[in-house]
Amino acid sequence: MKFLLKLDEIDSLVEELKTILKKYKNNCIVILRGDLASGKTTFVKKFVNSLGIDELVTSPTFSVQSIYSNTIFHYDIYNKSLKEFISLGLLEEFDKDGIHFVEWGDEKMEELLKSYGFNVIVLKIEKKDDKRLYLLNE
Repeated sequence: MKFLLKLDEIDSLVEELKTILKKYKNNCIVILRGDLASGKTTFVKKFVNSLGIDELVTSPTFSVQSIYSNTIFHYDIYNKSLKEFISLGLLEEFDKDGIHFVEWGDEKMEELLKSYGFNVIVLKIEKKDDKRLYLLNE
C-alpha cells in the first residue's frame, strides 16, 4: 500500500497499520526503513499516542531499545549489524507478546525473522519535498 502524506497527516496510515496488526493479534515486527530524519520515530510516536499511551517516545539510538506500556517495543539499530543485534540478546526480545518497531532493519534481518516464523511488516519511508511516501508491505 502507498500513502503520500505530510508528517502531521499520518493518522490514516497509523489506523491502517492497526487494522493489519489485528490479523496478527498484535504480535508483529514492523521494520521501519528510511533515511535520517525521514520520520521513522515520528511514526512510532503517532502509533503509541493513538493507543492512548502517554509516554515520551524518542529514538532509542543509544539504548537500542525502549518499551512503552509493556507491549510496544522500539529498537534503533542504526550502525548495528545483524550479528551485533543478535549478540546483544535482542533477537529473544521478539518472543515477547507485543508490537516491535525496528528502525533501520535491513533485508537480512527481515529474512531471518521470517525464517524464524515471526510476523513481519515493512514500512519504507521516502522524503518527497514536504511530504513522505510510505510503502507498507506485509
